[in-house]
This record gives sequence, structure tokens and C-alpha cells, in this order.
Amino acid sequence: MAWKRTYRCLTCGYEAVSYEGRGLFRQQITSILCPDCKSVQNIVVGGIIADVAPSYRSEVGRLCLQCGSANIRIWNKETCPKCGGKMIDTGKKEFWT
Repeated sequence: MAWKRTYRCLTCGYEAVSYEGRGLFRQQITSILCPDCKSVQNIVVGGIIADVAPSYRSEVGRLCLQCGSANIRIWNKETCPKCGGKMIDTGKKEFWT
């Protein structure tokens, strides 16, 4: 079982969604930060898809889904990618499978 959480920047209002736990097919969703396009995106890591597509086994070598940049890193869920402000958990929590 997994949870979907929403985070919001206290300074500019930017919102990002992050996932915790594992999905139905044992996959994990990792929130990545792209400093080039200043966005947070979620990528699938592991699970059944990694058994047939080895590139999905980790975050290494992955590209930003929005701009194609290789300059991505795991998001810390605290810093806004748009303005550098503080992100907070809005308390909005939903089940995800």
C-alpha cells in the first residue's frame, strides 16, 4: 500500500505530489528534482517493470520527464524547486495503488 502526499511552498505556492510506500506491482515512486526546469516529478523505480527493463532498477542514468535533462536528483521534500522557499506537507494524504 502507498500514500500520495501534497506539498506546497510557503513563499510562491508551488505544489508537488510525492509518493510513499510501494504500489500494486512492488514499484516505488521516487520524487526527483530537476534544477534545469525547476520542477518536481515522480519516476517509477523497481518492481515488476525493473525485472524486464533494467534501466528502471534505480534513479541512476534517468532523465527529467519534462525537459530531458540528466541533471536530476532525489527531492528532499523541503525545498521549493521554483523559488528555493520552504515546502510543507499540506496534510492532504490519499491512498495510491
